[in-house]
Amino acid sequence: MVPTAAEVICDPHNQTCIVIVIGSGTPGGSSDAGDTGTARVCTAAGGATVPCFSEAFGWFNDVDGCYYDELSPQPDPSNPMWEGHYPDGAIYAVTCGGLPFGGSAGGWVWRATPPPGSGDVGITPAQMAQRAVDQMRLAGPAIRLTISSDEMGLVGIPVWLWTEVTPTTWGPNSATASVPGLSVTARAQATQIVWDMGDGHTRVCTGPGTPYTEGAVHSPTCEYIYERSSAGQPGDAYPVTATTTWQVTWAGGGTSGSLTVTRTSTTTVRIGELQVLVTG
Repeated sequence: MVPTAAEVICDPHNQTCIVIVIGSGTPGGSSDAGDTGTARVCTAAGGATVPCFSEAFGWFNDVDGCYYDELSPQPDPSNPMWEGHYPDGAIYAVTCGGLPFGGSAGGWVWRATPPPGSGDVGITPAQMAQRAVDQMRLAGPAIRLTISSDEMGLVGIPVWLWTEVTPTTWGPNSATASVPGLSVTARAQATQIVWDMGDGHTRVCTGPGTPYTEGAVHSPTCEYIYERSSAGQPGDAYPVTATTTWQVTWAGGGTSGSLTVTRTSTTTVRIGELQVLVTG
C-alpha cells in the first residue's frame, strides 16, 4: 500500500518505480548492520524532502530539481544524443518530478561534466571512517589480575596484568559504513595497554598480557610489583586504570588513511604487607 502523502514516479523503460514519502514518518528501530542514511538533504519543488539518490533515477540535482542517471553502457558514438561531442562528457537520463518524457520535464541529455549533486554524499571518507569505528564498539581492556576483588595482594609479589582477547577488547575488528555513493571500511587492532597502577607508577605493555597460570610467579609478558601497601587510600585500595591504544586503518571513496583511538577501563586492587613475627 502506498502512503497517502506520497508521490510515485515510475520509469517505463525498466519497469521500476520510486515512492517519495512526504513528511517525517515514524522512526524505526536502530540497527548496527551499517549506516545507510543519506547525508544530504534534498528538497523538490514545493518543499518536499526527496531521496538524494535513487537506484532507478540516479542523483538529485539541487539546481533544477531533476534526477540524473548516467547511462551504462553509453550510447553508440553515432547516436545523435551525443550532439557531436563524443567521446567527451556523458549521456544522462533525466527525470523531473514524473515520467521521463521529452521537453523540460525530462528525457536524455549530453553533459560535458557531471550535474551538480552527482555523487555528493555530503560527508568525507574520513568522517565515514569514524562512523565505521563507532560501529565496532571498541572498548577498554577486560581487566584481569591475579588478585580478585575479594582478595588482597602483597607488597613485593608480582601482579599479573592482562585483558581477555575479543574483537572489542583487543581485536582485530572491522566494520563498513556506507551512504549512497560512498562506502568506507575500517580495520582496528590494539597495539598497547598503559596500566596506571594507582600508586603513581605506570606499566606499558605492548600485548594483551598473559592469563595467570596456577603456581607461576612472574608473568612472561606483563606484570607489576607494588612497593607499598594501599592502606590509607580511598577504600584502602589502589585505583587501577588500563588504557588501550587502537590503530585504525581505513579505505574507501578513492582514498585511505589511519587514525588512533583509545579506550579505558578501571578497577581497584588492595595491597597489604606481610608481617613476620619472630619469637623465641
